Amino acid sequence: MFHVKLPGQDAIARQADEHLVTHRVKLPRKVVEHPIRQVTKRLSIALLLLVLTALIVYLDRDGYNDNADGTLDFLDAFYYATVTLSTTGYGDITPVSDSARLTNIFVITPLRVMFLIILVGTTLEALAERTREELRLNRWRSTLRDHTVVVGFGTKGRSAIRTICATGLRKEQVVVVDPSSKAIEAAAADGYAGVIGDATRSEVLKRAEVYRAKQIIIATQRDDTAVLVTLTARQLNRGAKIVVAVREEENAPLLKQSGADAVITSASAAGRLLGLSLLSPAAGVVMEDLIQQGTGLDMVERPVIKAEVGKTPREVDDLVVSVLRGHRLLGYDDANVGTLELTDRLITIVRRTSARQVAPDMRPLPRD
Repeated sequence: MFHVKLPGQDAIARQADEHLVTHRVKLPRKVVEHPIRQVTKRLSIALLLLVLTALIVYLDRDGYNDNADGTLDFLDAFYYATVTLSTTGYGDITPVSDSARLTNIFVITPLRVMFLIILVGTTLEALAERTREELRLNRWRSTLRDHTVVVGFGTKGRSAIRTICATGLRKEQVVVVDPSSKAIEAAAADGYAGVIGDATRSEVLKRAEVYRAKQIIIATQRDDTAVLVTLTARQLNRGAKIVVAVREEENAPLLKQSGADAVITSASAAGRLLGLSLLSPAAGVVMEDLIQQGTGLDMVERPVIKAEVGKTPREVDDLVVSVLRGHRLLGYDDANVGTLELTDRLITIVRRTSARQVAPDMRPLPRD
């Protein structure tokens, strides 16, 4: 069967999808009991209260008067318990003895209150939960500062989050943006706040508080989407560091022009690693170790300390790969480096066990 696609049908479908996907913020939360189990438990307690009330009435059946036949059997006791607990009160069965009236005051009335609380408890809990969620969301927005926004929770996005969290970034400082509700559910399960929606739209990025973010990682599935997200994010936040992953190397200059500080070509990087592993499997293992932050060898960027000022890169205790001087990245053997200055930053390779002892503001390099 052939399907005919009319002009503009894709746009209409995208609008429909955007309408179906609620642009909302989802914060990580503790696992709670399943709603069906909660309702079943409530109904069981309500039924137990009903049976208990009926037994209390039946045991004191001589103290009640039934306008129908004057006697009270077990069915009448259940009937009286039902209309009493539900506050219907037809008045056809009434307590007449002192013991029955005292029982209604001190026993059945508290049971009635408990019964009503259980019946309306689900509604009250839903309203209370909504209020708590609103308060929690407002508190989250007011305290969120200098956080990291990750657009795309696919393989690249997950790996990027694991890398930055391995250096000490708290999960509370990470906000994931993805159009897939399942992806956001997975992010929330991992402990990250998530925003469902299209990141090319400014209102979605605003929900992620992107204008107050310190750094933005864009790991979308399509390069054209990455360009639009980069443009939107840069418009909302002029000072944030933006790192973007693209598939095609020819799109890297366009991302640079769009406002990205660094562009990682994932396909080319993977291809280079494959080629290196073919030529030298051991070198491939070392490179794989370097790009896995938090294990074995780590490549980090740190400032020059006072004791290193005036030394050459070779005289530093750490293995220096490059020197960042201003906006210039110089190799360790570059003649322009000379001796180290206090304003320089060093790109070094350190062991994971000693990575945190070098400098307090040391940070990892962007990964491929």
